[in-house]
Amino acid sequence: MEAAAAAASDAIQLQSINWRNFPDGFPNLFINNAHDIRGQHVAFLASFSSPAIIFEQISVIFALPKLFIASFTLVLPFFPTGTFERVEEEGDVATAFTLARILSMIPKSRGGPTSVVIYDIHALQERFYFGDDVLPCFETGIPLLLQRLSQLPDADNVTIAFPDDGAWKRFHKSLANFPVVVCAKVREGDKRIVRIKEGNPEGRHVVIVDDLVQSGGTLRECQKVLAAHGATKVSAYVTHAVFPNQSYERFMTANSAGPGDQFAYFWITDSCPQTVKAISQQPPFEVLSLASSIADALQI
Repeated sequence: MEAAAAAASDAIQLQSINWRNFPDGFPNLFINNAHDIRGQHVAFLASFSSPAIIFEQISVIFALPKLFIASFTLVLPFFPTGTFERVEEEGDVATAFTLARILSMIPKSRGGPTSVVIYDIHALQERFYFGDDVLPCFETGIPLLLQRLSQLPDADNVTIAFPDDGAWKRFHKSLANFPVVVCAKVREGDKRIVRIKEGNPEGRHVVIVDDLVQSGGTLRECQKVLAAHGATKVSAYVTHAVFPNQSYERFMTANSAGPGDQFAYFWITDSCPQTVKAISQQPPFEVLSLASSIADALQI
């Protein structure tokens, strides 16, 4: 993604870091051409896709502002601990707050506090987890979806569906020009079943919108209920395609039970690079790159 972001703007130049390890496995890192970035506006594109690689990136992130740079921006497209923001009983650890506290300790550069750019953070209240020593900037991938929807042959027949009230609260203002369906999970005995809470999908190409997908079970249930209520096609968009344990396989067209079990399109962004490598050429997945959006954010 960093190469694509640089290609999107002549003002962005790529630099490199040697990601080496000592024999014991701990990082042995080197920022190449450190003298060349003195006095420059520096950004670091991070990917915290695994706990194993967070420490080495944090080490570089803390080192860069001390190299006499003009300003520092951390771009972290996916805030990975965002789903762990609540303490529901004594003993729960809200790791989203922990990560926000760590990032809030990034040293200031000559230009002042670090800007932290994050896309579609899972819980909106997490913006308040960051301290005053950094400047969180929250972006969204929805403009990419809007652009792609405008290119569809049935663009005038699209309805947006939200899997729950949380997704509606997050995204409905950005998608106000579309008819809307809101789903909800209801309890029937020991089961939680997806129902349509409001809206009518009949005869429409319905696009389910959410911030992230893990196993994809909720999206599957939403697809089934929308199809059962007359949707002609069902697609999905998520900013962050996490898909642990290769759970994306259940969405691949070849693995679907039949035409009624398929998603017409499944749009994701490249915020989770490991997932993108695995599924970028596999129908129904289509990757909408954040590169141009990141380039624009760096030049605000």
